[in-house]
Amino acid sequence: MSGVTGSRAGDAANRDPLAPLMALAGVQQAADDAREALGRAHRHRTNLRGWPKTAAEAAVRAARASSVLEGGGLQFPPAGPDGDGADPVLAGALRVADALEGGEGALVGVWRRAPLQAIARLHALAAADLVAGDALGRPRGDVDTGRRLELLADLVTGGTRVPAPVLAAVAHGELLTLQPFGTADGVVARAVSRLVTIAGGLDPHGLGVPEVHWMRRSGDYRAAAQGFASGTPDGLAAWLVLSSEALHAGAREALAIAQAMSS
Repeated sequence: MSGVTGSRAGDAANRDPLAPLMALAGVQQAADDAREALGRAHRHRTNLRGWPKTAAEAAVRAARASSVLEGGGLQFPPAGPDGDGADPVLAGALRVADALEGGEGALVGVWRRAPLQAIARLHALAAADLVAGDALGRPRGDVDTGRRLELLADLVTGGTRVPAPVLAAVAHGELLTLQPFGTADGVVARAVSRLVTIAGGLDPHGLGVPEVHWMRRSGDYRAAAQGFASGTPDGLAAWLVLSSEALHAGAREALAIAQAMSS
């Protein structure tokens, strides 16, 4: 079975199933670098008090990049004579970004106590224009999907003590691997990564924009996701390092936003 939650399912209950990931090449250093970079972004003078504005800009950039990775657009095309022309993937990504903007929304609280409800809500927002209403927020009903989602929920609600960059990467990679909904799974997975960094205090205001890095290196992103799905040590390490590098790059994007708004 591919993915971390599947391959680690048999571990004893008294062990941290993700602890071995920290011994993989480059993972600890990349996670430390990401934490330091995001800390600098939050300490920028503009972000000390003006973070709501910079967080709003970060959310829009994140949504656009996530949309492109999902096959959607970077911006809406001009409306047609009947007012049509909206890109449903981009519209969904923007709804998701709005729900997470600034790290203050109710969804963050739901995530902390009931992550599967939060994931369902994210899908309902992301896929509202893509599937029928009765399919929104409803993952596949097979036993394997349900079990792996439950395992993921256990991990993000205290089942591991790995650093937030690693936990965010695992949650992101597992949802990309599992594709529990069949539509907008990538948008949901990247939003869950953002939720982990917000709720875990790594990026409490959601100032970072790792999605831009993933978009710019989309080939590497998809290849690394496949490596994660393989469950091999090299594949897992490549994904975890790339994810932390994206958080680091996203922190640089946050600093650029702050600097532009302070000039």
